[in-house]
Amino acid sequence: MTAIRLLIVDDHPVVRDGLRGMFSGDPEFEVVGEAADGAEAIELAERLVPDVILMDLRMTGVNGAAAIRGIADRQIPSRVLVLTTFDSDSDVVPAIEAGATGYLLKDSPRDELFRAVRAASRGESVLASSVATRLMSQLRGQASDTLSDRELEVLSLIAQGETNRGAAARLFISEATVKTHLVHIYAKLDVNDRAAAVATAFERGLLPTSRGS
Repeated sequence: MTAIRLLIVDDHPVVRDGLRGMFSGDPEFEVVGEAADGAEAIELAERLVPDVILMDLRMTGVNGAAAIRGIADRQIPSRVLVLTTFDSDSDVVPAIEAGATGYLLKDSPRDELFRAVRAASRGESVLASSVATRLMSQLRGQASDTLSDRELEVLSLIAQGETNRGAAARLFISEATVKTHLVHIYAKLDVNDRAAAVATAFERGLLPTSRGS
Protein backbone atom coordinates (compact mmCIF):
# COMPACT_ATOMS: atom_id res chain seq x y z
CA MET A 1 0.00 0.00 0.00
CA THR A 2 1.35 3.43 -0.96
CA ALA A 3 1.80 5.80 1.98
CA ILE A 4 -0.14 9.08 2.06
CA ARG A 5 2.43 11.84 1.48
CA LEU A 6 2.04 14.77 3.87
CA LEU A 7 3.27 18.36 3.98
CA ILE A 8 2.99 19.96 7.44
CA VAL A 9 2.53 23.75 7.57
CA ASP A 10 2.69 25.54 10.93
CA ASP A 11 4.69 28.49 12.23
CA HIS A 12 5.36 26.77 15.57
CA PRO A 13 8.32 24.31 15.46
CA VAL A 14 6.96 22.37 18.44
CA VAL A 15 3.66 21.74 16.60
CA ARG A 16 5.48 20.63 13.47
CA ASP A 17 7.68 18.30 15.51
CA GLY A 18 4.67 16.80 17.25
CA LEU A 19 2.74 16.21 14.04
CA ARG A 20 5.79 14.79 12.28
CA GLY A 21 6.38 12.37 15.15
CA MET A 22 2.74 11.32 15.20
CA PHE A 23 2.49 10.60 11.48
CA SER A 24 5.99 9.22 11.02
CA GLY A 25 5.19 6.54 13.57
CA ASP A 26 2.54 5.05 11.28
CA PRO A 27 3.63 3.40 7.98
CA GLU A 28 0.37 4.55 6.38
CA PHE A 29 1.78 8.09 6.24
CA GLU A 30 4.98 9.72 4.99
CA VAL A 31 5.94 13.28 5.96
CA VAL A 32 7.69 14.66 2.87
CA GLY A 33 8.15 18.25 4.00
CA GLU A 34 7.50 21.02 6.52
CA ALA A 35 6.83 24.72 6.07
CA ALA A 36 6.79 27.57 8.59
CA ASP A 37 4.56 29.97 6.62
CA GLY A 38 2.22 30.18 3.67
CA ALA A 39 4.81 31.28 1.12
CA GLU A 40 7.04 28.33 1.93
CA ALA A 41 3.98 26.07 1.85
CA ILE A 42 3.15 27.12 -1.73
CA GLU A 43 6.76 26.62 -2.82
CA LEU A 44 7.02 23.15 -1.27
CA ALA A 45 3.56 22.11 -2.47
CA GLU A 46 4.54 22.99 -6.03
CA ARG A 47 7.83 21.10 -5.77
CA LEU A 48 6.74 18.05 -3.75
CA VAL A 49 3.04 17.74 -4.74
CA PRO A 50 2.05 15.93 -1.52
CA ASP A 51 -1.23 14.07 -1.26
CA VAL A 52 -2.40 16.12 1.73
CA ILE A 53 -1.26 19.43 3.21
CA LEU A 54 -1.96 20.02 6.91
CA MET A 55 -2.38 23.79 6.97
CA ASP A 56 -2.36 26.13 9.95
CA LEU A 57 -4.23 29.40 9.37
CA ARG A 58 -2.88 32.23 11.51
CA MET A 59 0.78 32.49 10.51
CA THR A 60 3.12 35.45 10.10
CA GLY A 61 3.65 36.58 6.51
CA VAL A 62 1.39 34.69 4.10
CA ASN A 63 -1.45 33.20 6.15
CA GLY A 64 -3.14 29.85 5.65
CA ALA A 65 -6.14 31.04 3.64
CA ALA A 66 -3.88 32.96 1.24
CA ALA A 67 -1.67 29.88 0.90
CA ILE A 68 -4.70 27.73 0.08
CA ARG A 69 -5.72 30.20 -2.64
CA GLY A 70 -2.16 30.21 -3.98
CA ILE A 71 -2.09 26.42 -4.15
CA ALA A 72 -5.46 26.37 -5.94
CA ASP A 73 -4.40 29.10 -8.37
CA ARG A 74 -1.35 27.03 -9.34
CA GLN A 75 -3.61 24.01 -9.89
CA ILE A 76 -1.56 21.89 -7.52
CA PRO A 77 -3.64 18.73 -6.98
CA SER A 78 -2.77 18.37 -3.27
CA ARG A 79 -5.70 18.35 -0.83
CA VAL A 80 -5.53 20.92 1.96
CA LEU A 81 -6.76 19.96 5.41
CA VAL A 82 -6.87 22.92 7.78
CA LEU A 83 -5.58 22.13 11.27
CA THR A 84 -5.92 25.12 13.54
CA THR A 85 -6.88 26.30 17.02
CA PHE A 86 -9.51 28.71 15.72
CA ASP A 87 -13.09 28.02 14.62
CA SER A 88 -14.50 31.54 14.24
CA ASP A 89 -16.43 32.53 11.13
CA SER A 90 -13.58 34.82 10.09
CA ASP A 91 -11.25 31.80 10.01
CA VAL A 92 -13.54 29.04 8.76
CA VAL A 93 -15.33 30.72 5.85
CA PRO A 94 -12.25 32.16 4.04
CA ALA A 95 -10.43 28.82 4.33
CA ILE A 96 -13.35 26.85 2.90
CA GLU A 97 -13.98 29.39 0.16
CA ALA A 98 -10.27 29.33 -0.73
CA GLY A 99 -10.56 25.61 -1.42
CA ALA A 100 -9.75 23.72 1.77
CA THR A 101 -10.90 20.10 1.63
CA GLY A 102 -11.54 19.88 5.38
CA TYR A 103 -11.27 21.78 8.65
CA LEU A 104 -10.15 20.29 11.96
CA LEU A 105 -9.11 21.74 15.29
CA LYS A 106 -5.79 21.01 16.97
CA ASP A 107 -7.49 19.39 19.94
CA SER A 108 -8.90 16.66 17.67
CA PRO A 109 -8.06 13.11 18.87
CA ARG A 110 -5.30 11.34 16.96
CA ASP A 111 -7.70 8.79 15.42
CA GLU A 112 -9.98 11.57 14.16
CA LEU A 113 -7.02 13.38 12.61
CA PHE A 114 -5.83 10.19 10.90
CA ARG A 115 -9.33 9.53 9.54
CA ALA A 116 -9.55 13.10 8.26
CA VAL A 117 -6.20 12.82 6.46
CA ARG A 118 -7.30 9.56 4.83
CA ALA A 119 -10.57 11.19 3.76
CA ALA A 120 -8.77 14.27 2.44
CA SER A 121 -6.44 12.08 0.39
CA ARG A 122 -9.55 10.65 -1.29
CA GLY A 123 -10.90 14.15 -1.95
CA GLU A 124 -13.57 13.90 0.75
CA SER A 125 -14.50 16.82 2.99
CA VAL A 126 -14.42 16.50 6.77
CA LEU A 127 -15.42 19.17 9.28
CA ALA A 128 -14.83 19.33 13.02
CA SER A 129 -18.20 19.08 14.76
CA SER A 130 -17.91 22.58 16.26
CA VAL A 131 -17.17 23.98 12.80
CA ALA A 132 -20.15 22.16 11.27
CA THR A 133 -22.39 23.49 14.06
CA ARG A 134 -21.13 27.04 13.57
CA LEU A 135 -21.69 26.90 9.82
CA MET A 136 -25.11 25.36 10.31
CA SER A 137 -26.14 28.24 12.57
CA GLN A 138 -24.77 30.79 10.13
CA LEU A 139 -26.45 29.26 7.10
CA ARG A 140 -29.77 28.74 8.84
CA GLY A 141 -29.69 32.38 9.80
CA GLN A 142 -29.53 33.19 6.10
CA ALA A 143 -31.81 30.57 4.55
CA SER A 144 -33.92 27.54 5.28
CA ASP A 145 -32.41 24.08 5.61
CA THR A 146 -33.82 23.09 2.22
CA LEU A 147 -31.11 22.14 -0.22
CA SER A 148 -30.85 24.18 -3.41
CA ASP A 149 -31.13 22.51 -6.80
CA ARG A 150 -27.36 22.71 -7.28
CA GLU A 151 -26.72 21.26 -3.83
CA LEU A 152 -29.04 18.37 -4.66
CA GLU A 153 -27.18 17.80 -7.92
CA VAL A 154 -23.86 17.69 -6.08
CA LEU A 155 -25.18 15.39 -3.37
CA SER A 156 -26.78 13.08 -5.94
CA LEU A 157 -23.42 12.65 -7.69
CA ILE A 158 -21.67 12.04 -4.37
CA ALA A 159 -24.29 9.40 -3.56
CA GLN A 160 -23.41 7.73 -6.86
CA GLY A 161 -19.79 7.48 -5.73
CA GLU A 162 -18.32 10.50 -7.51
CA THR A 163 -15.33 12.28 -5.97
CA ASN A 164 -15.36 16.05 -5.57
CA ARG A 165 -13.26 16.29 -8.72
CA GLY A 166 -15.57 13.95 -10.62
CA ALA A 167 -18.67 15.86 -9.56
CA ALA A 168 -17.01 19.12 -10.63
CA ALA A 169 -16.30 17.68 -14.08
CA ARG A 170 -19.84 16.36 -14.46
CA LEU A 171 -21.38 19.71 -13.48
CA PHE A 172 -18.82 21.89 -15.31
CA ILE A 173 -17.88 23.77 -12.15
CA SER A 174 -14.65 24.00 -10.15
CA GLU A 175 -13.70 21.51 -7.47
CA ALA A 176 -13.55 24.40 -4.98
CA THR A 177 -17.20 25.19 -5.79
CA VAL A 178 -18.16 21.56 -5.14
CA LYS A 179 -16.40 21.74 -1.76
CA THR A 180 -18.31 24.92 -0.89
CA HIS A 181 -21.61 23.27 -1.83
CA LEU A 182 -20.71 20.27 0.36
CA VAL A 183 -19.97 22.50 3.33
CA HIS A 184 -23.39 24.12 2.91
CA ILE A 185 -25.00 20.68 2.59
CA TYR A 186 -23.30 19.46 5.78
CA ALA A 187 -24.46 22.54 7.65
CA LYS A 188 -28.06 22.33 6.41
CA LEU A 189 -28.34 18.59 7.15
CA ASP A 190 -26.46 18.93 10.47
CA VAL A 191 -23.82 16.32 9.57
CA ASN A 192 -20.02 16.24 9.50
CA ASP A 193 -19.11 14.20 6.41
CA ARG A 194 -20.32 13.02 3.00
CA ALA A 195 -21.44 9.55 4.10
CA ALA A 196 -23.72 11.04 6.77
CA ALA A 197 -24.99 13.63 4.29
CA VAL A 198 -25.98 10.96 1.78
CA ALA A 199 -27.61 8.79 4.45
CA THR A 200 -29.55 11.73 5.89
CA ALA A 201 -30.67 12.86 2.43
CA PHE A 202 -32.07 9.39 1.68
CA GLU A 203 -33.79 9.29 5.08
CA ARG A 204 -35.47 12.64 4.41
CA GLY A 205 -36.47 11.70 0.88
CA LEU A 206 -34.28 14.37 -0.65
CA LEU A 207 -32.68 11.81 -2.98
CA PRO A 208 -34.51 9.06 -4.86
CA THR A 209 -34.07 5.66 -3.25
CA SER A 210 -33.61 4.09 -6.68
CA ARG A 211 -30.50 5.51 -8.35
CA GLY A 212 -31.16 3.90 -11.72
CA SER A 213 -28.74 1.91 -13.86
